[in-house]
Amino acid sequence: MKKIISCLLAMLGIGTACTTAHDVDVNEFTDLIKQDDVELLDVRTPDEYAQGHLAGALNVDVNLDNFADSALALLRPNHRVAVYCRSGRRSAKAAELLTQKGLRVINLKGGIEAWKSQGKPVAQPGVAYDTLQTPGGQRVMIFPLMHASLRLRLGDVELYVDPVSELGDRKVDYWHKPAAHLVLVTHEHADHLDETAINDLCYQQGKLITNARCDSLLGGRAQKVMANGDHASVWGIEIDAVPAYNTTPGHEKYHPKGRDNGFVLTYDGLRIYVAGDTEDIPEMSALQDIDIAFLPCNQPYTMTVEQLVRAARTIKPKVLYPYHYSQTDISQLPALLQADGIEVRLRPWE
Repeated sequence: MKKIISCLLAMLGIGTACTTAHDVDVNEFTDLIKQDDVELLDVRTPDEYAQGHLAGALNVDVNLDNFADSALALLRPNHRVAVYCRSGRRSAKAAELLTQKGLRVINLKGGIEAWKSQGKPVAQPGVAYDTLQTPGGQRVMIFPLMHASLRLRLGDVELYVDPVSELGDRKVDYWHKPAAHLVLVTHEHADHLDETAINDLCYQQGKLITNARCDSLLGGRAQKVMANGDHASVWGIEIDAVPAYNTTPGHEKYHPKGRDNGFVLTYDGLRIYVAGDTEDIPEMSALQDIDIAFLPCNQPYTMTVEQLVRAARTIKPKVLYPYHYSQTDISQLPALLQADGIEVRLRPWE
């Protein structure tokens, strides 16, 4: 009886923590997840999560071999964890694994099916995502956020490039997205460097990689400063910083040569090129075996459509994502590159 009382007090945030998970019904779960010290965790597959989830829920598949460690990497410290799955079976397993790590866990009886049966709301993801596979069989998920902001899920690693919270009337709530293992920032412009977004994503153990200028603006908080030509290996991802700059006369002031970075990421044999703000520079001819490329398209700051086509034909990626295109009409790109065997994927960046 004493143990039961102690656990109930812990569930309510009173007294010491309990290492036993608590099964609660929909009404209790609804009240608990409103509390500030509770993190919401969906332990279904990413595909199930994409079909509908509880608003604000993080997502880690309980069937991952390193589920508990992956969850710990995303969850805020000293918070209780409210878990759910489809019917309650997988979340019971997840609750057991998390309590073994010393977390206080609340499990939704009946899962999201019970939640929906009582008319509770279910959120849809803010943006679509693409799923690919590495040569070694690992899953890669690509989430277009907005403009130049990109989220990648490489296996179990959450990586963000140039996360920005607000541009015009568009907003991204990074606080309720999975915390970052890694954040890359290409350069200092406000549509690429946003300290608020970085703070929201790196509240626990996220690593920040950027150039010297951005590191200075951020007060020296980068875990690694990279210049053109530098290499790093983080979280099993090989990272190469490559040049990104303007060449058109009169435009050099926007992105001077030698200051900013693009990045080539290699994960389990898959090579991803995120160009940053650049034109079709000669250094692109040195890029080899690129599987996926993200290329910008908005003069005077980056490329024209014609320049982007030249860049794509130089790099020869298997899949091309035009991004950072603002009001530029990129609708003709798939037809322009069809004969080159490059799959062009147009996504709602703007």
